[in-house]
Amino acid sequence: MVRLGESVEGRPIEAYFRSGSGDATIMVFGAFHGDEPKSVHVARRFIERLALDATVGGDGGWVVVPVVNPDGFARRTRRNANKVDLNRNFPTKNWTVGKRRSRMFGGTKAASEPETRAVIGLIEAHRPTRIITIHSIGANRYCNNYDGPAQALAAAMSAINFYPATASIGYPTPGSFGTWSGIEREIPTVTLELPSHHSSKRCWLDNRDALLVP
Repeated sequence: MVRLGESVEGRPIEAYFRSGSGDATIMVFGAFHGDEPKSVHVARRFIERLALDATVGGDGGWVVVPVVNPDGFARRTRRNANKVDLNRNFPTKNWTVGKRRSRMFGGTKAASEPETRAVIGLIEAHRPTRIITIHSIGANRYCNNYDGPAQALAAAMSAINFYPATASIGYPTPGSFGTWSGIEREIPTVTLELPSHHSSKRCWLDNRDALLVP
């Protein structure tokens, strides 16, 4: 694991790298929200699979960050230690501060958080050709939510995990990672929303191959 930076409270933000012979670089992120531990389970199992079998994942490079928000993950809280929703903290054209007490508070300014800046630095350094971020959601709203030129990727994932492919999560997301990477930078980006009512094991089994679609 490579240390990308550290959280507000000094916890490491780490990434697994597997180089490839091809031109593609694919990134996978877990736990933008610390209260979504199933995302971490799936990301860590995926790292194990990539590390154990060099034939998995084609000839492209892979970068997996299992825990973007280690302080929130330690506390099982959505937001980081500064009580900022990292998935509302990216420097997008639609970024807004929001209400400080809201679970979706976007910070005092865009990219104010060290965790956000670590993700931005990683992407700017390695220029991924596609990105999957793993979350979880309730009320049967699980889906492959795509941003930017990622509709075909979301549809291919849907053929494996049987989650709907959708262009909208159903509510505004100012300052979101998907807007920053997918819409504004045109990197094919899918937010994989796991069903929060499913077990971690089932979430992994349903998505172990969906994460690998070409």
